[in-house]
Amino acid sequence: MPWRVAPSDGKNGHRPDPYHIWMSEVMLQQTTVAAVKDYFRKFVTRWATIDDLAAAQDADVMGAWAGLGYYARARNLLKCARVVSQDFGGVFPDTYEALLKLPGIGPYTAAAVASIAFDRRAVVLDGNVERVMARYYRVLDPLPASKEALRGLADGLTPDQRCGDYAQAVMDLGATICTPRSPACGICPWMADCAARLAGDAASLPRKTPKAAKPIRLGVAYVAQRSDGAVLLERRPDKGLLGGMLGWPGSVWTEAPPVAAPPFAADWQTLGEVRHTFTHFHLRLQVCLAKDVDTRLDLAAHNAEFTPRAAFSPGDLPTVMRKVWDLCQ
Repeated sequence: MPWRVAPSDGKNGHRPDPYHIWMSEVMLQQTTVAAVKDYFRKFVTRWATIDDLAAAQDADVMGAWAGLGYYARARNLLKCARVVSQDFGGVFPDTYEALLKLPGIGPYTAAAVASIAFDRRAVVLDGNVERVMARYYRVLDPLPASKEALRGLADGLTPDQRCGDYAQAVMDLGATICTPRSPACGICPWMADCAARLAGDAASLPRKTPKAAKPIRLGVAYVAQRSDGAVLLERRPDKGLLGGMLGWPGSVWTEAPPVAAPPFAADWQTLGEVRHTFTHFHLRLQVCLAKDVDTRLDLAAHNAEFTPRAAFSPGDLPTVMRKVWDLCQ
């Protein structure tokens, strides 16, 4: 992983970069390592220090984040960078308590940065560690109700020295050996004392309370093109789903059939439907396209404007909006 520092390097005084650890942990929330690696490299190459990121334009950061999902993380990334740059001289605080006060940093991220970057004793509890604890101690109560009990068990195993090495090791144990399906118990370094392995039910843990079925929401997206190729884009409000991201004008997303809401009168052609799944619902968007629209339109009231084709990058759009664009091609 590009943000990792090997234990041998740490012994030689080469500590992990707090900026890199924080960046990676924010990106890894609800997202796989495979998906994060390229984004991490892109961000730290373009904004090499937290002061560089703090000085960046919001639109540039949101565009670079496009496709990674959970866009509130990008907004919080900027807020946190600016607080660290302005209030802490570009240097991250080194304790769990101080990190927890920064924008967008919750208990897990604060513990990860404190332990990995600063070798502070902190209880790092991600999904991998929860699974390891549930199996090692054979916790039969389902998640999420058992989360605090698992935190207490993880606390009991957290050492006072080499805290960062331990935190990464136990997360890696869950990611590579104590996996959700078919755990490799035969090569696990903790196999001798693992209560779930001894009971023969490791693969069934942790138990989880069944989730309610996701509802389906419906909407309409309107893609307008001028004769010169310019496309109509709007910047979504900072708060809410896809906040601060570019997208196509459209209707409200509701479980009822959507009410048509084109940004202006035109010869709108219905092309079909795109589907996308968010954390809490499935979305089905009807896509409407209008070409060669009036170049004199004033759309300031819609928080939308025509973007020249040469300046338009589909890669700056969130995934669902890219799906809409792809259908129009």
